[in-house]
Amino acid sequence: MCNHSILIALGANLPSPAGSPAQTLVAALAMLPEEGLPLQAISRFYRSPAFPAGSGPDYVNACAVLDARRLRGKDAGAVLAALHRVEARLGRVRGQRWGARLIDLDLLAMGQAVLPDPATQAAWRELPLAEQMVRAPETLILPHPRLSERAFVLIPLAEIAPQWRHPATGQSVVQMLGALPDAEKAALAPFVAPFGGEQRLSSPD
Repeated sequence: MCNHSILIALGANLPSPAGSPAQTLVAALAMLPEEGLPLQAISRFYRSPAFPAGSGPDYVNACAVLDARRLRGKDAGAVLAALHRVEARLGRVRGQRWGARLIDLDLLAMGQAVLPDPATQAAWRELPLAEQMVRAPETLILPHPRLSERAFVLIPLAEIAPQWRHPATGQSVVQMLGALPDAEKAALAPFVAPFGGEQRLSSPD
């Protein structure tokens, strides 16, 4: 995957109309092409603890790369709007920040775009944790300001876009993952479906 990749993250920890959190992620992935977001690659599913600790059931997380060649010129706003439509189709009503949820689809990066500008992106990337938990930006920030801090994003992302580099810091996904504490990485485990075996989806043709 090159630096032009469009990266998204998926997560859920509550049942939705589609079923369990894992079934909800499968449904969301199926809906993305219907909303004009063709897929190029999909990671394995992982189980991760909710944050803050004790705030809800474990999450099921994954990442995906969109096929930029087939997006027909969609900008970041159009991609985000399509992600929100998928969330709405699966029953999500946006409310509590960092709360338990039926489905969460995050736009992580649009290639090497830095939005809305480098200074604003850096300010949100450096925001202290206490402020992160209560403040939400009024505009789209890309790359996602918490991208480099989240094992539940970087571990699946390293499977499908390991050499993508953060346009503001120059670090690759592999380098960002390597900088995380071992305890945070160890808290994730491949999701094992009730019928046995790891949940694994192949990349679409």
